[in-house]
Amino acid sequence: MRTSMRPWLPVTAGLAGITMVLAGCGGGSTDDSTDSAGGGESSDSSEPITLTITTFNEFGYEDLLDEYMADHPNITIEHTKAATSNEARDKMLTGVAAGSGLTDIEAIEVDWLAELMQYPDQFVDLTNADVEGRWLDWKVAQATTPDGKLIGYGTDIGPEGVCYRSDLFADAGLPTDRDEVAALLEGSWDDYFNVGKDFVANSDSAWFDSGNAIFQGVVNQMDAAYEDPSTGDAKDLASNTEIQAAYEKVLAASVDDDLSAHLTQWSDDWTAAFQNDGFATMLCPGWMLGVVEGNAAGVEGWDIANVFPGGGGNWGGSFLTVPAQSAHPEEARELAAWLTAPEQQIKAFISKGTFPSQVDALSSDELLSQTNAFFNDAPTGQILADRAAAVTVAPFKGANYFAIHQTVVDAITRVDVDATDDAASSWDKAVTAFNELGLS
Repeated sequence: MRTSMRPWLPVTAGLAGITMVLAGCGGGSTDDSTDSAGGGESSDSSEPITLTITTFNEFGYEDLLDEYMADHPNITIEHTKAATSNEARDKMLTGVAAGSGLTDIEAIEVDWLAELMQYPDQFVDLTNADVEGRWLDWKVAQATTPDGKLIGYGTDIGPEGVCYRSDLFADAGLPTDRDEVAALLEGSWDDYFNVGKDFVANSDSAWFDSGNAIFQGVVNQMDAAYEDPSTGDAKDLASNTEIQAAYEKVLAASVDDDLSAHLTQWSDDWTAAFQNDGFATMLCPGWMLGVVEGNAAGVEGWDIANVFPGGGGNWGGSFLTVPAQSAHPEEARELAAWLTAPEQQIKAFISKGTFPSQVDALSSDELLSQTNAFFNDAPTGQILADRAAAVTVAPFKGANYFAIHQTVVDAITRVDVDATDDAASSWDKAVTAFNELGLS
């Protein structure tokens, strides 16, 4: 039997973000149609309307929304940007439970997409002939219900490389050329950790930023970390030897070998660490490049290597949905289609590093030729395309993935960041938290 998710719980956390009202500008007739780069014909109405959209982290949409309004002078777009995926999720769950409060377009991250796929009636069916064949097949499948309803248009995927501080590498006697670094880090997670041991023996900086970030990288290489793909049932955490082994390996490297900076990603301390030589490497999906550049502004030495421990890995990737609550569902769908067209997704990649999931974009010379000045002019388009090709596992993440994963994340935090528990006692608490979910 498929284990159902717990009823919606009240969410009290506020949305920490910035709301930006982007005023429409520019000329053009009011009956302009969206061209082939935009994903379909525009609605005929010239009545002034306001469309609202919520994203999180960095989607690279600010300039694109200005561009869309310039071409659609009757449309004003209000953009709310949550600081983190978790905050966006809290807002989304609250709005679905309440039946109100959601924007016309809501961005959803893949790790909690399955939770919302249980409630397809809460979303507009975005199936449309003008977007058929646009995305990688597995990307479309993630947002398609068993009866064929498409609830989200794919934005990015998250193929991962390793970002590193070449100046800190040099100070510690390690090679700095990105090809040499890729060769140095090629191999297993043990190989990555062993290089880290050499680094910390010759540096005052940590090897990596966060134990949980490393754990996420390991989990994303598993076929089915927490649930049985054939049934959707949760695996009992107490007997989940694959997850426990990964948990113990990461904490051994983080704490026993002291390779971690012992930070929580997105925290103030983590952000500050970019400015004070806090760590030398971090796992970098494409969307992280803009985050690093923003946090490390003025810091020289960042680069990215075409390598990932254990092979390939994909971290994250998002979708744009149109909630059934939307007052302007067709106009919202048209905007979502335009934002996720290959041409716009390449622009978003250039702006913030969000790597496209669109078939035409992935083969585009414009994408493959992209370099990033902040990362020592690294050929980020080609590197991330290579990293995407190295991904061999599309992990199963069911309706309970997020809740179960959080119990282990919290356990790692207690050991790596808070230093309140050892690995064994914190694992026992994770098992207790899992049991309280009532999934087994």
